[in-house]
Amino acid sequence: MTKFDKRLKKIMEKRGLLDKETAGKLLERCAEDNKPLCEIAIEDNLVDERTLVNAIALETNLAPIDLENYSPDEDVLSAFPQEMARANDVLPVSKLDNTLTLAVANPFDVLKLDDLRIMTGCDLQLVASTTYRIRRAIPAAYNPNEQAMEEIFEGMAKPEVELTSADEEEEEINLAELSDDDEESPVIKIVNLIIAQAIHDKVSDIHIEPMEKKLRVRYRQDGLLREAISPPRQMAGAITSRLKVMAGLDIAERRKPQDGKFRLKVEGRAVDFRVSVLPTIHGEKVVLRVLDTSNLALSLDGLGFEEKALTDLRNALAAPFGMILVTGPTGSGKSTTLYSSLKEVMSIQDNIVTVEDPVEYELPGIIQVPVSVKRGLTFAAALRSILRQDPDKVMVGEIRDTETVDIAVKAALTGHLVLSTLHTNDAASAITRMVDMGVDPFLVASSVLLVSAQRLARKLCPLCREEVKVPKERLLSIGVKPEEIKDAKFYRARGCNRCAEGYRGRFALLETLPVDDNIRKMIINGSNQIEIKEYAVSRGMITLRRAGLLNAMRGNTSLEEVLRVTVSD
Repeated sequence: MTKFDKRLKKIMEKRGLLDKETAGKLLERCAEDNKPLCEIAIEDNLVDERTLVNAIALETNLAPIDLENYSPDEDVLSAFPQEMARANDVLPVSKLDNTLTLAVANPFDVLKLDDLRIMTGCDLQLVASTTYRIRRAIPAAYNPNEQAMEEIFEGMAKPEVELTSADEEEEEINLAELSDDDEESPVIKIVNLIIAQAIHDKVSDIHIEPMEKKLRVRYRQDGLLREAISPPRQMAGAITSRLKVMAGLDIAERRKPQDGKFRLKVEGRAVDFRVSVLPTIHGEKVVLRVLDTSNLALSLDGLGFEEKALTDLRNALAAPFGMILVTGPTGSGKSTTLYSSLKEVMSIQDNIVTVEDPVEYELPGIIQVPVSVKRGLTFAAALRSILRQDPDKVMVGEIRDTETVDIAVKAALTGHLVLSTLHTNDAASAITRMVDMGVDPFLVASSVLLVSAQRLARKLCPLCREEVKVPKERLLSIGVKPEEIKDAKFYRARGCNRCAEGYRGRFALLETLPVDDNIRKMIINGSNQIEIKEYAVSRGMITLRRAGLLNAMRGNTSLEEVLRVTVSD
């Protein structure tokens, strides 16, 4: 308790802010808690801070100042050390000629003010504030980035995720030890928070994007991007450098794209991150692909396939040789389907080898080869070498060129089961794509066992989904059969505390096209993808749109989601 606390007590009583009894009790607490009277009064919501500042201003004939919404000039701050501001409970506000404006809590301390006048060599002009506000304004003024981070940390529920680095040659190391910075560095804290929140929310990608006036962080969750926290724009370079250090990239190189990776241990399990850095007009954009095996359900039964599609796929996997192709855009779950397929057919009696760019998930018992174009290890080169390693089953991460597809087809025709992916819109298009890539139609017809097209659709939250009436004409136009309309029920996303936006998780829609003798004849005769698809549908193939509608009628997803991820037949 200070003399100023006693004086402030009288001011609050005089101005009717507190009665004598309450003010007296607060003064006693000042001595017990060793805290300023104004701080106790404000924290206990007994006095409004702005009203208190105005009362002090009236008693001292000083102008009041609202430091909560005021940013001092940088030149003034650089000339007035932070230590001096903290020690004297003052904050420099501005300077004009030789007059320095100071926000003060105790304008009655003449000796202290004289000392400040001598140390600064300036005439002082005082404005009224409170100890409570000044002590909070000092770190915000001198360390705006750190203060902004503290506000972010306070505003977010910190995920209960413990991060440590995982190095193949070392024991576990605390994440902060990967940098020379102090572990309390705001950059380290914000990077850790971004990563921990992403793992907690089960996101697939983290986008850190420098914009003109802000730094945007977005998470890809269930296939769609959503905004997360927004660190201060000034921290963009430091955050990028931190991630570059973690990924083993060149922090001095800012003009070329860079790719790297790192691994962290999260609650005892390894989580891999692929890092891509791309120069933009406002700085470097960083995208992290999160490869968390705990989110990977490697079971064909758990992927949500229709029964017919699942049967078609398993029949093809049971074949001793041939080619199985999974098609779809990036992020449609093709790798998960291939991994699940390999897990299903894995046997101690088989030599199973994969070639991937990069290896996304490690599968125990399977030999996995990462592509490295820099070292000359392309898909084609790796596949050629693998075939000399006595394989039984081979997975090629992606068929990108003529050489790779040629080797893959020959492997499928010489006693190997080959699984791979293509980027096409539907199953039938994959067959014509192979012909367009230069493969003889006869070889395509002889090697391909099955083509499946795939999309990922978001699951409706079962806790908050709500039934919706859809006009009959609308249902017919999108492919619902007339006989299904009467009993069909459809639902839409609403959103609740458990799901936020009405969806929780995703499942796969699969369109499987088994290559039978008639389709082989069509391929050899040069039929196009439309003709092949029409025949397959006549034989019972469930298209992507049809699979989506069936799931919508079961309440698994919404019509809006089906229309988003599929095209009309």
